[in-house]
Amino acid sequence: MNQYVTGAVIKELREKHKLTQLELADKLNVSDKTISKWETGKGYPDITLLEPIAEAFGVSVTELISGKAISNVNVSANMLRSKFYVCPVCGNIIYSMGEAVIQCHGVQLLPCQAEEADEMHQISIERDADEFYVHIDHEMTKKHYITFIAALSGDRLQLTKLYPEGSAEARFKVNGVRKILYYCNRDGLFQMKV
Repeated sequence: MNQYVTGAVIKELREKHKLTQLELADKLNVSDKTISKWETGKGYPDITLLEPIAEAFGVSVTELISGKAISNVNVSANMLRSKFYVCPVCGNIIYSMGEAVIQCHGVQLLPCQAEEADEMHQISIERDADEFYVHIDHEMTKKHYITFIAALSGDRLQLTKLYPEGSAEARFKVNGVRKILYYCNRDGLFQMKV
């Protein structure tokens, strides 16, 4: 069983870079028969070769392992298209403005899909001069709590990290905020348009 990189990915990248099996083999100090075995699934590269293989193709090891090229096509950097990732092990919050391959604690994270607020995750937003006061009626115990609240506009992200036994509230500068997102450690990501 192939545990970390497929021969199909190696072959695709090799052909994309217009390299023969022999030329790739020379770059990696292995035989062309070895490359052939990898590509046909009869063998796999030693894990110590992952970095040299990725370097030969000009990709990251993460891209090589995932088989997905990461390209930054989101040139406009519209923060409203931000994607949030939350590590199930440590609760780390990571966001990107475009496609990304994110890993934390050895786990590949998928972007959270925001749902509309439901009756269990009620949110209130009040405007006070140039700020929004956001409050979520939600328990904040060590086992069930809101981990963050974020305010998104076209050009910025404001994020407040929350902790168990605290309160589920935050203040954000109005500055064109169009969407509020918040994450429940049990039920996932929710959103509300402002």
